[in-house]
Amino acid sequence: MPHFYVTTPIYYVNDQPHIGHAYTTILADVLARYHRLLGIPTYFLTGTDEHGQKVQEAAARNGVTPQEQCDRTVVRFLDLWKRLEITHDGFIRTTEERHKRVVRQILQELWDRGEIYAADYEGWYCVPCERFFTGKDLAPGGGCPECKRPVQKLVEKSYFFRMGRHQQWLLDHITAHPEFIQPPHRRQETLGFLRSQPLNDLCISRPKARLAWGIELPFDPGYVCYVWFDALINYISAVGYGSDPAAFAKWWPASCHLIGKDILTTHTVYWPIMLKAIGIELPRAIFAHGWWLVGRDKMSKSLGNVVNPMEMCERYGVDPFRYFLLAEMSLGQDASFTEEAFIGRYNSDLANDLGNLASRVLKMAHRFLGGRFAAAPAPGAAEQPLAAAGANAVAKMREHLHGMQLERGLAEVLAAVRAGNRYFDQQAPWILAKEGKTDELRRVLYAAAQCLCTVSALLYPVMPGKMAELRRALGIPEAGLVPAAADASLPVGAPLLDIPPLFPRIEVAKPEGKAPAEPGKPEKRKDAAPPAAPGLIEIADFAKVALKTATVLAAEPVPDSDRLLKLQVALGTEKRQIVAGIAQFYTPEQMVGKTVVVVANLKPAVLRGVESQGMLLAAKAGKTLRLVTVEDGFPPGAGVG
Repeated sequence: MPHFYVTTPIYYVNDQPHIGHAYTTILADVLARYHRLLGIPTYFLTGTDEHGQKVQEAAARNGVTPQEQCDRTVVRFLDLWKRLEITHDGFIRTTEERHKRVVRQILQELWDRGEIYAADYEGWYCVPCERFFTGKDLAPGGGCPECKRPVQKLVEKSYFFRMGRHQQWLLDHITAHPEFIQPPHRRQETLGFLRSQPLNDLCISRPKARLAWGIELPFDPGYVCYVWFDALINYISAVGYGSDPAAFAKWWPASCHLIGKDILTTHTVYWPIMLKAIGIELPRAIFAHGWWLVGRDKMSKSLGNVVNPMEMCERYGVDPFRYFLLAEMSLGQDASFTEEAFIGRYNSDLANDLGNLASRVLKMAHRFLGGRFAAAPAPGAAEQPLAAAGANAVAKMREHLHGMQLERGLAEVLAAVRAGNRYFDQQAPWILAKEGKTDELRRVLYAAAQCLCTVSALLYPVMPGKMAELRRALGIPEAGLVPAAADASLPVGAPLLDIPPLFPRIEVAKPEGKAPAEPGKPEKRKDAAPPAAPGLIEIADFAKVALKTATVLAAEPVPDSDRLLKLQVALGTEKRQIVAGIAQFYTPEQMVGKTVVVVANLKPAVLRGVESQGMLLAAKAGKTLRLVTVEDGFPPGAGVG
């Protein structure tokens, strides 16, 4: 039976957990939960990297041993994962004996086979990064190319891993297995690195005279292992390599190593060559996601713009925070975090759409049906589009899950929620209740509740707390709160619960209005407007139209139409689907990446069975059509006017 083994990087214990750590771990948790929902045996590993010079120095400053320093700081991550409802199956610490034993075993085997050798090394060393660099690698001015801080020149006896001899093999493997490094532009980055220069052997030792806090080399007690060589081995030591052959055979190879793009080289060059030398099969995929920015700036302690996930959860709740991170970032690309963007998406997706549908259905069921569905009413023709929207969300979420496009899967689920709200408006159950049409009322409310049942299962991996609350309110028994399938039917007969709003709207303080005139002082009179010519509109009329910039993320033809394209666009804090009649003028490939102008407050419409949430602006002369666009690099969601 296939398995799913997902890992995060192991986080350095001297770091304070921030949004980057939280995002990678939530992403891994959501992937693991979805695969469990699909019935696939799943193992989710995270942990901490606890060796190295920074830990040793911090321990000395604090007057404790390095192990005590690690034991004090690891709780930051354990506490955060508990707060974020992370369901890891394994947590590995590199100071654990089970890990150190495997590292020593691998080092000895590679030494015995000649894959490790001793030689003098001369290079520039960065203490914070714990890495050597050649002179040509240094940043302008002679600093570390990674952190830009000063480096020091060192000459010392070292031990080297023969990495260079495997360069061509790795090139061939990456070329033959395009799925190995994702997304594609990260694969090209690694290939470019490998093709640009000969691959040097890797220094994998540090003398104890300079750094004592590490795993001792089994063939030379005067040295400890380089922290990266030690840390990468966690992915196999945690699942039984060298200790439990049955467990290792069950879970290895890893299905997906999730990493940030800043550690691409260590994972796509060092790690596969290490595995090749050890004689172990390579992982199926290494996926490098982007960075979270604050506005347009990278987060950094020096700028004071690091987002604390604990504070966000305390302020707005864990589930909305998890949802925002997954819905806002297109995997592989950078994304911007602002509190304004968070509130905008929360109010739009969760309060206005999902929370509103849940509140409407449950309140009417309590008011007019005694708080339960006695039997499942037979659906009619009016329910078919809603059922189709739910089935489409199930299929698309599975498709986008396997394609590592969770933000697109979530957009499909929200499309089903909006379909539920439209259905509710079209069927007007309040009128059915007023007219005493109880059977029709039961049919409408049950269909809308079934939509919520499907949606709650699909969103459970992202928002487990809130979706369990919703499923309990829908009469689902405790044993079924964790969904076993995404498209299960809503049970009947069980009492529904009356719950407070799932996602109360976040009210943002409005700027203060115009100050009143001073007593006794008349206001300035405005000049009278000239009489309007026929056909002209007031500025207030134009202000009703919200024109915004939008970046096209994906495009595809609408089935059975030769003129419609279905576009997925980023519109500031949200993503939308727009259907445009431009297929005779633009191919899908030409559309991706364009920044266009859209009418953002147009009522949704359905074209050829596909929902459209806006309209593109275009100019047309005869048989020629050109879209209204703005220059590349202009941010999506900007007002036009």
